[in-house]
Amino acid sequence: MLVTKNLVPGESVYGEKRISIEGGVEGTKTEYRVWNPFRSKLAAGVLGGLDEIYIKPGAKVLYLGAASGTSVSHVADIVGPEGIVYAVEFSPRSGRDLINMAKKRTNVIPIVEDARLPNKYRMLLSSVDVIFADVAQPDQARIVIHNAHSFLKDGGHVLISIKASCIDSTMPPETIFASEVQKLKEDRFKPLEQVTLEPYERDHAMVSVAIDFGHDSDTPPRSSSEFEEVPYPSRNWSASEELPLHYMGEEKARRRTGRTAQEGSVGYDNHGESDRYDDDGKDVYNKIRAVQSRVGSGRPPPTPAPPATTIREFLVQNLEHVPPIVYTLLSCWTRFHKIGKSNVVVWDEAHFGKFGSHYLKREFYFDVHPPLGKMLVGLAGLLSGYDGSYEFKSGEVYPDHVPYVAMRVMLATFGVGMVPLGWYTAVELGMSQWASHLVALMVLLDVGWLCISRFILLDSMLLFFTFLTVFCLTKFHNQQYQSFSIDWWLWLFMTGFSIGLVTSVKMVGLFVTALVGIYTIEDLWEKFGDLKMSVKDQARHWVARVVCLIIVPILVFMASFKIHFLVLNHSGPGDAQMSSLFQANLEGNDFSRNPLGACLPVNMFHSSDSPAEVAYGSKITLKNMGWGGGLLHSHVQTYPVGSNQQQVTCYHYKDENNNWVVLPRWDEPEYNPNDELKYLKHGDVIRLQHTPTSRNLHSHTVIAPVSKLNYEVSCYGNSTVGDPYDYWQVEVVDDIKRAKVDRIHSLTTRLRFRHQQLGCYLRAANAILPQWGFKQVEVSCDKENNPKDVHTYWNVESHWNDRLPPADVKFYRSPFLRDFWHLNVAMMTSNNALIPDPDKEDILASKPYDWPFLHLGLRMCGWGDTQIKYYLLGTPIIAWGGSLSLIASLIALGVYVLRRQRKYIDMEPREWDHFLYVGKIAFFGWALHYLPFLVMGRVTYVHHYLPTLYFSVLMLAHMLDHFIFSSRRYTTQTKWIVFGVLATMIIGTFWWFKGMAFGIEGPINEHKGLLWRKSWNIYD
Repeated sequence: MLVTKNLVPGESVYGEKRISIEGGVEGTKTEYRVWNPFRSKLAAGVLGGLDEIYIKPGAKVLYLGAASGTSVSHVADIVGPEGIVYAVEFSPRSGRDLINMAKKRTNVIPIVEDARLPNKYRMLLSSVDVIFADVAQPDQARIVIHNAHSFLKDGGHVLISIKASCIDSTMPPETIFASEVQKLKEDRFKPLEQVTLEPYERDHAMVSVAIDFGHDSDTPPRSSSEFEEVPYPSRNWSASEELPLHYMGEEKARRRTGRTAQEGSVGYDNHGESDRYDDDGKDVYNKIRAVQSRVGSGRPPPTPAPPATTIREFLVQNLEHVPPIVYTLLSCWTRFHKIGKSNVVVWDEAHFGKFGSHYLKREFYFDVHPPLGKMLVGLAGLLSGYDGSYEFKSGEVYPDHVPYVAMRVMLATFGVGMVPLGWYTAVELGMSQWASHLVALMVLLDVGWLCISRFILLDSMLLFFTFLTVFCLTKFHNQQYQSFSIDWWLWLFMTGFSIGLVTSVKMVGLFVTALVGIYTIEDLWEKFGDLKMSVKDQARHWVARVVCLIIVPILVFMASFKIHFLVLNHSGPGDAQMSSLFQANLEGNDFSRNPLGACLPVNMFHSSDSPAEVAYGSKITLKNMGWGGGLLHSHVQTYPVGSNQQQVTCYHYKDENNNWVVLPRWDEPEYNPNDELKYLKHGDVIRLQHTPTSRNLHSHTVIAPVSKLNYEVSCYGNSTVGDPYDYWQVEVVDDIKRAKVDRIHSLTTRLRFRHQQLGCYLRAANAILPQWGFKQVEVSCDKENNPKDVHTYWNVESHWNDRLPPADVKFYRSPFLRDFWHLNVAMMTSNNALIPDPDKEDILASKPYDWPFLHLGLRMCGWGDTQIKYYLLGTPIIAWGGSLSLIASLIALGVYVLRRQRKYIDMEPREWDHFLYVGKIAFFGWALHYLPFLVMGRVTYVHHYLPTLYFSVLMLAHMLDHFIFSSRRYTTQTKWIVFGVLATMIIGTFWWFKGMAFGIEGPINEHKGLLWRKSWNIYD
């Protein structure tokens, strides 16, 4: 146990245990605080074998990456009241906790600043004796070097906690550690010790370093002033238009009059509906009559043109398609320009390129996203001539045989398609030509969409299919005047088909699905209120929606998984996520070595009658049969709470820690491999011995760490030490191949394990253990006997017994629907486990409230001077304008509702319907894509906002169209001027920030003027 003398007796910082002992001053007690190595890297280093940490009473310590102050408080205890701890933390949220801790530990000076910019806090520090760094950033070595040169006295020491996965998750940890140490050596740092932090932290190391800068006599010492501090220009903007809230007389109450078809209008032909008003709206108390047609919004139904007889007539009739063609050609330039400039694996290309390789090698893998997008990555590789042999290690240079440029170009084609879809969606929404041009320009020139579309990622496909779904919905809406026509059926079907496509790329496609669902509910509700519509037509509308918007998307989604299973028919790294029967049919797995149940010649029975029966002495793995279930697992680490015995978990990957041996009870004769075989049967009471550690599967009345209503399951004893709490009774549930079964068969028999002493059942639901349990699934003993609880069902997956011949298990088949459901539950479970580490701040992660006004961007690659750098951030004028337009839309809606209640008529019914329709599509689309991230527990990044941004773009165009381009208050010349100014601003900001998407070469500090917000981490 590791403890520190409490600087503030009677006070805990993070709920740690306190120990008081006699022997204090004048008969008082001395209080110590337990230092938990699972909560502190420094404590883990001490217990891991560091000889010296150089933190002593009276020392001055600079602590980088202080988080909420857990470890800092113990350092403060060590240095005592004569020492000082300068605690630097970048996160404001963690900084608040740090400041609260420092209120009682006055030797702690909290500094909420970026450790990469030591000049920003150099006035607060004097020289320090020790620097401890726990920042977990890819450029951690550089951060430490800068701070050491700025603050560390000559002869001081540095302690660095290195997390390998934060630097490069694709390389072996040992390689990462060696690389970081070499960086320190190159800057005259002398490494003294290096220890790993196992078992407290996985893939971590701690390095202690001595410093001797050894300044030459003719070279003045370096100071912190040598490091440039980048100025942060301020920015100001204001809304240039106020809503007309002043009093209007009756003659001026209607700001808009009935329109004829002209540029910028959203008018309709009356189609026989001229009786909506009986006095042209002059009476402000006039009551509006019922609208005859559902369609009062969107694009007006076009007047059919006569067939073209000459090429000139054809061109004239299709002039409306010239702008989107031009924009599409421009999009080809923006998406393809210098697309191969960076020849290294950029950001998540390391993941999705690797998944594409698995398709080409036909190896089964597991990922949290549905398969369609990754299959398209594999298809791009196949069409490019790629053979699937490359591992796509992050930051690694592509070898010559990998056609990464061709693959990027093929996937960037989806980004090209976003631009014409944006144009045509604006047209179908009934926007003016000016507004449609602005939508196309914003989609074309947003550097965020542009940047994310130029790499081997899923986001270009996700965005394209999101745009496609919205476009199909608007097309369908504009066919509502001719229900059940061919065009009506076509666009209803295409809406459902595109829903299936977008959800098959990423599950966030469900957000645009919800938008279509809300539209459909409102549409059917209005039809339900139409008393002129027959019951038969009502039923036809319902059936059409169910078929096209529910069944079709589900079939498309399932078809992507079916193809996924057909292609990936070889054993691969994701096998353990699937059921045992599914794995048995993958080529290359080892289940064919599962032994037969009797030592009989194989030709004495047909393979379908060959039971792979389990016997005493067999080594087995046990697979939980709950949805997303893993393998019963144990490892040498112990529970930090409860019994402190060896942990037992469920693990989704294959290793030796999943192996168990079936043994008799302690009060029965010891298992002898030379005795007659004894098969495992229903009702047997057995021991399960963990093969690597020789400990026995055990339960007792200690409460489970997560599932508080259940008992803890642990490993206890050894081959000779145990007790009756190691006994488990085998209960057969059924066998998927046999109507009646007594013996246990591998793969097919479903069984439960009942604890003989406690009567509880071995259970593994989807409760996730904390970091000390490596985020694995908790295994507990359920006191409730629920025979239908599939999380208490287990089957024998792998089975080894040298006394039995191998069996042929290829005749077993796992149903597709079960595999489909099993994989989706596993995907959701794994996705929910992607939660941020509370003790760490991920430099790449951001919070949803950072997105609407571009508070943070994302560095997509290394930031060295010789590297080509990409920064994921939207074009500011587009993102800020879109966010402000959402606020303006709510204000405008509130004003109009109040005025309508006072019987002012600002718009005709068709104009009001159009205003609401476009506003609902844009606002609900934005809210449905944005608000869920506010309640998600998983880690979030700025690219999660990119689909949401589309709806704010539509809202911005809608507000501009409503108040300017479609208003009769302004002349055409005024509208052209406004359009020209806005287009110039969009093009200008794109040109200013284009390097973020096309690649920034050379030292980043030489590219001035990019820091429009101080929170952007563009500059070092």
